[in-house]
Amino acid sequence: MRTTLIAGNWKMNKSVSETVLLISELAPLVRDDIARGVEVAVCPPFIALATARDVLSNSGLKLGAQNVNPEAKGAFTGEIAPGMLSGLTEYVIVGHSERRQIFGESDAFVNKKALAVLAAGMAPILCVGETLAENEAGQTEAVLTRQVAAGLSGIAPNDLSRVVIAYEPIWAIGTGRAATAADAQNRCAFIRAEIRKLAGAAADTMRIQYGGSVTPANAREILSKPDIDGALVGGASLKAADFAAIVAAA
Repeated sequence: MRTTLIAGNWKMNKSVSETVLLISELAPLVRDDIARGVEVAVCPPFIALATARDVLSNSGLKLGAQNVNPEAKGAFTGEIAPGMLSGLTEYVIVGHSERRQIFGESDAFVNKKALAVLAAGMAPILCVGETLAENEAGQTEAVLTRQVAAGLSGIAPNDLSRVVIAYEPIWAIGTGRAATAADAQNRCAFIRAEIRKLAGAAADTMRIQYGGSVTPANAREILSKPDIDGALVGGASLKAADFAAIVAAA
């Protein structure tokens, strides 16, 4: 049985004080859902992680980072190393479409991040997904095959169950356009089949999230699908009531 994971990616939003307020509002709203076995994580900006760790202690909430540099240390101005996050966060998002598109991160670089996160004792949330142009050109499956294979390259078999895959159709992120629940299920089932080709039975234990304009209105239908094990939530995670409603739908 795969544990459902609902993770909130706050992106470049919320100050330290706003982080304290949002977590304080969220924690009591999701307490019962955590008690029934739903895993809930929040991913604030780097500057708020240490404070967030203190505020969410004893709440059952997990903490994630939005990005990481794969190098252990060195002359990488403005970057954060995996070891700096180790012991602070349980999860690290790698390969988000905004990192791939805006900052030019390649499949190989994303893979280095995933390996570094695992080596530092944390779990990567590995994002994959196609652009609108790729979708309309019928290239979705080819893109997913490439990104999944590259992202999981070199990961030890006993580490695969710690990796979370987040399918995020890029055309649906922040646009208000979500894939239909049936489409989301089909894509996540395809990803699981690709994992099975690469890693056999590990496909049955790895969690696959859907990310792309998940809201309280569509969450229940999306999360009811057999190959969708949670959601990576963007804008709706910035409001405690909305995020809690998505968690309750899991």
